[in-house]
Amino acid sequence: MTEAATTQSGPRYRVDPRTLELLVCPLSKTRLTLSADGSELISVAAHLAFPIRSGVPMLSLDEARQIDPDEMRAFTARGEPPG
Repeated sequence: MTEAATTQSGPRYRVDPRTLELLVCPLSKTRLTLSADGSELISVAAHLAFPIRSGVPMLSLDEARQIDPDEMRAFTARGEPPG
């Protein structure tokens, strides 16, 4: 995981794409997708969004937020993650 350029709001981080390929949802064991804004990892199968804090994915079910059906429909219709 690498640190990207610093912005006015503070340092920004991103998940290394090679690391992302290795991560799976702790509930469904399916691949995760990075949200459009890069702040969450999305499990389409489980309808969960896991936050990324300072470049570290929080893959605990306690940290995940449930993605509502409307948000998930919009995501699957566009083919890009909510966020």
